[in-house]
Amino acid sequence: MADDLYENGMAVRRAVLGNAHVERSTQRATDFDRDFQRFITQTAWGSVWTRPGLDIRTRSMLTIAMLAALGHEHELALHIRATRNTGVTREEVKEILIQTAVYAGVPAANSAIALAKRIYAEMDDEFDGEDQQGG
Repeated sequence: MADDLYENGMAVRRAVLGNAHVERSTQRATDFDRDFQRFITQTAWGSVWTRPGLDIRTRSMLTIAMLAALGHEHELALHIRATRNTGVTREEVKEILIQTAVYAGVPAANSAIALAKRIYAEMDDEFDGEDQQGG
């Protein structure tokens, strides 16, 4: 059963975060954090993200709201980048962060908006670079 949770979790993790990110995380794992990586893959991705009650797009939006509310900027940046895989639009992220301001506080939303602007600018630069290279 644990292997199924891991494999299912890895599939969802790749679908949401992208193969490149997951490969980097897997390759960077050491003896110190390898068990933790397995744990989050089985638990968060394999047990929660695979549940039938919510689709991946909705889970993505909820995750963005919670990470913004809690001020977890590193993970928030990761999940904003993941919107290119989950179908959450920039307009929806903007609305999520406005909602976050009301229920979690303006400082948390303000930091999240600044972070989202930076991540979207980076994503736009990456996209423009791909266009210029014919990709």
